[in-house]
Amino acid sequence: MAYVISEPCIGTKDASCTEVCPVDCIHPTPDEPGFDTAEQLFIDPDECIDCDACVEACPVDAIFAEDQVPDEWRSFIERNAAHYRT
Repeated sequence: MAYVISEPCIGTKDASCTEVCPVDCIHPTPDEPGFDTAEQLFIDPDECIDCDACVEACPVDAIFAEDQVPDEWRSFIERNAAHYRT
């Protein structure tokens, strides 16, 4: 099971989570192309090792374990996965 970034990240993109991720599975990072135009950050579900570091680092509480995403933000599970299929 992966972690998922949800709605509170939209427009915020604090990127604290990218700094603590031990496997660099959160993108785009501030130094990558597309960071400025991305609406939010995304966690690669295939690369995420479920370490929980990003959850603690997120200042807007936007990151949840996949099975704990609030109902109103369940669409973000697919949104994160789809970002890495393109």
